[in-house]
Amino acid sequence: MWGIIPAAGRGSRIQPLAFSKELLPVGSRLQDGVERPCAVSEYLAERMIKGGADKICFVISPGKSDILAYFGGAFGGAAIAYVVQPQAAGLCDAIFRSVPFVRPDEPVMVGLPDTVWFPDDALAQLPDDTLSFLLFPVERPEFFDAVVLDGADRVLEIQVKRPEASSNWIWGAFKMPGSVLHELHALWRERDCEDEYIGTLVNAYLARGGRAVGVKAGRSYVDVGTLGGYRSAISLLSGSAAGSARKQEVSAE
Repeated sequence: MWGIIPAAGRGSRIQPLAFSKELLPVGSRLQDGVERPCAVSEYLAERMIKGGADKICFVISPGKSDILAYFGGAFGGAAIAYVVQPQAAGLCDAIFRSVPFVRPDEPVMVGLPDTVWFPDDALAQLPDDTLSFLLFPVERPEFFDAVVLDGADRVLEIQVKRPEASSNWIWGAFKMPGSVLHELHALWRERDCEDEYIGTLVNAYLARGGRAVGVKAGRSYVDVGTLGGYRSAISLLSGSAAGSARKQEVSAE
């Protein structure tokens, strides 16, 4: 199973940094009995591995070779590949850079590398055979992509950063068969690659008869790409004893 990590963004909300935002130290881990800083993107990589990923693809920009140097060819038992997004062109463009790697018969999961969320094993609750979104409750859904469900947890609409969002459940990661990734890619190309956000593309996919479900397995979610989110995460993760720091919940920003 592939885990796709789009890491080509500029991170303008938290600049200036002397390194890629995905390597921002948040909390710590024990390695060979020594405590060391933990890059924020490690949290997502670990969660993908717990969800079943044995291969991870980082989508990076040409200037983010420090991510390659940091992770190398493997992490936590998963092999790592890298693909380059030549210029910033939105989340859809970044995700679809991975299409040549993914077979139609294998599942793939996608997450955002500048987030921290709990529980850390929630991706395992997403089905392999349909497009599914891991959902988290937040107080300010207008800052995220809110997901509207029907009574059977089928996705009716994704409201992309809508001021008057009608749901306080947002997606934090999603999973699908490789065949659905290829379908979405073909639809995106048919729409002249105009969709920047995955939400608008999924809405078009649903309008054509596609199916997606939402799984309310998330408890807490924070976007570390903002200074407020970074402070929330660092205050909860870095000051804890080794071994328990990774288990604390980060309140939704």
